[in-house]
Amino acid sequence: MEQSQVKDKILKVLKEDFVGVLSTVENDKPYSRYMTFFNDELTLYTATSAETEKVDEIEKNRNVHILLGYNGEGFGDSYVEISGTSEVSDSPELKKKVWNEHLKSWFDGPEDPTFVVLQIKPSTIRLMNNNGEPPEELTL
Repeated sequence: MEQSQVKDKILKVLKEDFVGVLSTVENDKPYSRYMTFFNDELTLYTATSAETEKVDEIEKNRNVHILLGYNGEGFGDSYVEISGTSEVSDSPELKKKVWNEHLKSWFDGPEDPTFVVLQIKPSTIRLMNNNGEPPEELTL
């Protein structure tokens, strides 16, 4: 499959599935947690508190891995594996871009000083379980 086709299929997964697993590294060990992701093309964003362990982990080691897309409806569900680097941002513009009403349970609003955004820049993305086809990799 051509890279443009792989990219289109990856963007379809990113558009349709929002909940995934973010893995960080601390002391050479992976730590994983479910997160809600938003994307702008292939760049991913997720909201979190500046006071979480994942923020501390990313500040020490920016390498992250994300699984996104498998929704458990069957063995044919496509999903993506994303390897990349993350950056913690408190940019007011980015916080407003990511803000939504679901975040009210954790934050007072986009101006809340504990509200930050993790911005993930992928280095490779693998399209997995695409109708039984072998994995396809998009290298960035």
